Amino acid sequence: MKKFKEDLQGVTKEFKTLTKKTKQLADKLAKTAVAELERAQTAIKLKSPAQHTAEALKLLTKQTGKLIKAVEKFEKEKAAKKQKAKPKAKPKAKPAKKAAAKKAPAKKKAAALTATDQVINLIKKSKEGVDIPTLVKKTGFEDKKIRNIVFKASKAGEIKRAGRGIYLAA
Repeated sequence: MKKFKEDLQGVTKEFKTLTKKTKQLADKLAKTAVAELERAQTAIKLKSPAQHTAEALKLLTKQTGKLIKAVEKFEKEKAAKKQKAKPKAKPKAKPAKKAAAKKAPAKKKAAALTATDQVINLIKKSKEGVDIPTLVKKTGFEDKKIRNIVFKASKAGEIKRAGRGIYLAA
């Protein structure tokens, strides 16, 4: 037991010695870190906000000058184009031709139906009413387009709602 007590006291001494050395190293490291930080701060001469603002204003002044020059150049070119474009002289009137043979009036082509007309015609042809998915399938238009057309047509009174999602001719 005596041997165990001596060993324990030896370990305690060693532990105290290590603790002391660790504390010394930590203090030394902290002093070194503070010294390095101070050295770095003096090396990097930080600019004040006023210096940053002054530099930014100088840059903006240069850019504004460039923009003013570009606008002036554009205005000069525009003025030069106006001077070049003189009004053309009116062409002289041609002598009247003898009466030409009358042709039959040209036949007008049938106007293509608009998307709204196509949707309304499909709704009018249906006796039981039509829903949006059916209109999409028959016309090939997008869902959103059909819904917009149906909304406008119902507001205009061309069609009416027969139930939820079902539309009939008015």
